Amino acid sequence: MTVPSLAPRAARVIVVGGGPAGAASAWALASLGHEVLILDRARFPRDKACAEYLSPQASRVLHAMGVLGDVERAGAAQLAGMTVRAPDGGIIHGEFAARHGFTAFRDRGLALRRRRLDPILLDGARRAGAQLREGVAVHDLERNAHGDVCGVWVRDAQGGAQRLRADLVIGADGLRSVVGRRLGVAAHLGWPFPRRVAFVAHWRGVQGVGAHGEMHVERDGYVGIADVGHGEVNVAIVVPRGRARDAAGDAAGFMDRWLARRPQLAPRFAGAARVTPVRATGPFAARATRAWAPGALLAGDAADFFDPFTGEGIYAALRGGELLAPFAADALRASGRGARLRALAAYDGARRREFGGKWLVERLIGTAVAVPALMNHAARTLGARRDMADLLVGVTGDIVPAREVLRPGFLLRLLAPPLRRAP
Repeated sequence: MTVPSLAPRAARVIVVGGGPAGAASAWALASLGHEVLILDRARFPRDKACAEYLSPQASRVLHAMGVLGDVERAGAAQLAGMTVRAPDGGIIHGEFAARHGFTAFRDRGLALRRRRLDPILLDGARRAGAQLREGVAVHDLERNAHGDVCGVWVRDAQGGAQRLRADLVIGADGLRSVVGRRLGVAAHLGWPFPRRVAFVAHWRGVQGVGAHGEMHVERDGYVGIADVGHGEVNVAIVVPRGRARDAAGDAAGFMDRWLARRPQLAPRFAGAARVTPVRATGPFAARATRAWAPGALLAGDAADFFDPFTGEGIYAALRGGELLAPFAADALRASGRGARLRALAAYDGARRREFGGKWLVERLIGTAVAVPALMNHAARTLGARRDMADLLVGVTGDIVPAREVLRPGFLLRLLAPPLRRAP
């Protein structure tokens, strides 16, 4: 195919990826008056391997986007807190709305299948003025004489190639971001952080699922279970990458066998039916070396995703998209290349200030999950100290600042022998 030497500009901003990070980025920039085009290789609605949990504070961003009511009317389940079972059977139970003195926009989390959530978020972006092109796969970046990103190369469903120019490209295309790889900033965290893979499906008829998300930690991985509305339950099994090889060619059988080996879970699934295919995603523990490059920014999982245990993905994607908008706008207004680069580079510092404490908490929790003895000890301590459990669950729900559980006093109490219960 012959490509013109100079393609017309498609938009001032091209957002690659129409998930929560892409929709929030597009909404925020379109709300500021910028011309935005979202590109996604999928056609919506579509399913996505995801825990599908939105922390209580995510409702603030949904409200700002004008879609909170739409999400609730779509049948989102409401989650009051989290229950975590350690390998030895110890239980940690925490509530989002507790006596820790912190409040969020809402005191409950939400959970909704991505095939219902993502179109609602994209509608919010389009109402703000963004445009969407579905079925278009970005496979490379266009660069100018300085090497700065100035557009993308795409393939449509018929395999045709096209160059689309833009003043700024935002990579919101997930864990295996094409934009991040082409920028040369995609990376994975090494030892001691474990690389894990998730297997996700939806079930009906699982017994005992209530208003709390569940995490069952085992010696060979963990499983998250949560109501996502409409009588469906999200089941996500997360295992070390080496164990994921056991699922090769038979992900459904792997999930069935894994659940059947857990005495506390097998009876709850005995009469249940899986209603969607088992989808795999990972490995996790990915983080871009930086979330910007000349002419480009990264948001959501394309910038950072450590592990699904704390359910941070959707909130971080929504908040990250909202966060980048003023820095992107500064870069678009800048009159010289140096000023544009300074505006983009400032976004990385803002991300560290916004998410740095949560990144540390996620890594501490991820380490505990990987070491059964440590997880069992934490469960004994937090099982006896409901105030501490509520505080930690509040951090994972984006209600309590991360600094509250990173204080030396909290960590010392967590590591000390648990309190004895009164007879």
